[in-house]
Amino acid sequence: MRICTWNINSVRLRAPIVQDLMRQHEPDIVCLQETKTPNDKFPHDAFTQLGYNHHHIDGIKGYNGVAILSKRPLKDAQVYSRVDREDGRHISAAFTVDGFAKPIEVHCIYIPAGGDEPDREINDKFAHKLDFVAELENWFSANHSDDKAMIALGDFNIAPLEHDVWSHKQLLKIVSHTPIEVEALTKMQKSIDWVDALRHFIPEDEKCYTWWSYRNRDWRKSNRGRRLDHIWVTPDLKPHLKAQDILLDMRDVEKPSDHVPVFVDFAF
Repeated sequence: MRICTWNINSVRLRAPIVQDLMRQHEPDIVCLQETKTPNDKFPHDAFTQLGYNHHHIDGIKGYNGVAILSKRPLKDAQVYSRVDREDGRHISAAFTVDGFAKPIEVHCIYIPAGGDEPDREINDKFAHKLDFVAELENWFSANHSDDKAMIALGDFNIAPLEHDVWSHKQLLKIVSHTPIEVEALTKMQKSIDWVDALRHFIPEDEKCYTWWSYRNRDWRKSNRGRRLDHIWVTPDLKPHLKAQDILLDMRDVEKPSDHVPVFVDFAF
């Protein structure tokens, strides 16, 4: 089984490159963030024609929005209103896999970016981000059980490790890598002993990025990246992790997202 997460930064604008990814890499499930379209404008046909017949979406006009597009039937589809906001940031659905005894629940999550100033007292966006992560920490702890496995993935907007950013020292005061955000995400990860699937394969002392700013004219040359996109799995899925891939070349397509697709393969 192959699963993919990608902050697409407008699904209607970039549906053709999502189709290209589906044709070339054949993931079973594609999870998108920042779809930036209301549900009635979502381009379902672009994906059903490629065999992705099962969709679970929560969209907002012009911003946010998340989607799960699957070749496998989806069950128990849920939409969550985190920190009392209906802003298209968290959905989940369950599916089954031959050779695995229990259902797998996938959570597609778009954590708030947090604005520019890493101080919750003067920046409501940063406070929103911290509250969102804290609520996820508590929710997963309360809702995890032995009768299901879970995958949490998406644009977490936090690069937690030293080598998840191009310069640890220079980004310590920049939103996405500040100690308070890293501490919050670490607590969320420890809530149910999530396994960081990318770092399961990539050593922590090796640079790993999934996002490069549009401000960088030559993103490959400057390589000032951050690992903002994550795939976490519950410990019962760890023995089934087979491979990972980060499709750097998708940053070079015409009108790219500033994020690239991230894959994890499982063997059951």
